Amino acid sequence: MKLNEVCYRTLHLDNPASLATYRSVGGYSAWEKILKEKPDPNAVIEQVKKSGLKGRGGAGFPTGLKWSFIQRNKPGQKYVVCNSDEGEPGTCKDREILRQNPHQLIEGMAIAGYAMGATVGFNYIRGEFWEPIDVMEQALEEIRQAGLIGQDIMGSGVDFELHNVIGAGAYICGEETALMNSIEGKKGQPRFKPPFPANYGVYGRPTTVNNTETYASVPVIMEQGADWFLNYGSENSGGSKVFCLSGHVNKPGIFEVPLGTPFKDLLEMAGGVRNGNQLKAVIPGGSSMPILPADKIINAVMSYDGVKEAGSSLGTGAIVVMDHTTDMTKALANILDFYDHESCGQCTPCREGSGWVARLARHIANGTGRIEHLQTLERAAKGIEGRTICAFGEAIAWPIGGFMRHFRDEFVEKIKSSQANLVA
Repeated sequence: MKLNEVCYRTLHLDNPASLATYRSVGGYSAWEKILKEKPDPNAVIEQVKKSGLKGRGGAGFPTGLKWSFIQRNKPGQKYVVCNSDEGEPGTCKDREILRQNPHQLIEGMAIAGYAMGATVGFNYIRGEFWEPIDVMEQALEEIRQAGLIGQDIMGSGVDFELHNVIGAGAYICGEETALMNSIEGKKGQPRFKPPFPANYGVYGRPTTVNNTETYASVPVIMEQGADWFLNYGSENSGGSKVFCLSGHVNKPGIFEVPLGTPFKDLLEMAGGVRNGNQLKAVIPGGSSMPILPADKIINAVMSYDGVKEAGSSLGTGAIVVMDHTTDMTKALANILDFYDHESCGQCTPCREGSGWVARLARHIANGTGRIEHLQTLERAAKGIEGRTICAFGEAIAWPIGGFMRHFRDEFVEKIKSSQANLVA
């Protein structure tokens, strides 16, 4: 099994976050080649397109295509922005890129800036990540002293400056337009679209936002070639993916493997289900993705198409494993409590609906639910989905839909047994 060959390629070395270590694995060679040869920026974008790289933050949108939306020759400032907020429950991969291989993110953003004609980048980091923030600041200082970012880099005439921006730990700021508002010092709430960020982003200027893992994949694509990256993964899922395995496993961990790796292999890497228990269910891509029962996930491959065929989505690659002891009513209630807490309150369906479904789910989990609560829960979820400015409405509705699709009988049984106990 191939492990840690892209975003975590310095992990096995001493002092993996240092500039010297990154240089030892070929780091900044792609950036220096660009500075020296100054290729057609469109050729860089075509390389990224050809590689099959898709956004690793959850949406899975083709990265090269997204970069091509920017009108690089349009006069005025343009920005590249990295979403290092990583607020999706179960997800803990990006902070390790920041901690263990920060220079690869810097190089990836610099290459992106060159490709899109952006001379300034912002790396938006979740405020609780104290150690990753410190490491990123040190890495920026190292690379400035090395003369590889700034003005007229190495006499090439190319400019690129990068700044870390510290968020305040709001889940909603993982949504790209809320993130941009936060960078500007405004309340972190999503914007209406259109206009889209490629035309009107940070400070009203053309902006592209990608995830940490996405940018960190770019230097390896430029070094090894688009074909290498494309063939490293599986059909329609080029490259590697960092998966976070947590929950009821013996060895929770983070694993960078080729896309298309069977779920069984990842579960084995995590030591299998804890205590030899039976696998019951898995959330395959972070808490906002629909849950899958054991029989749907056990033979699935972890690729965009593979997880879709199983009935869910790859999302952020945060795999939460649940064994046969899990009370599904409590699992859903915990998820909905989180989304109730994190709603920004801008859209009425989400503001009112998130609290409503959370209270209904908690009633059922606590043994005070009624059948009509279950029916209302399902109806409310459908009323929220697709009726909000951003995808937060879907993040509330999809978990409910998944639990109801596969484990509705367990909810009904919980309600019936609770009512029987009350009568007794």
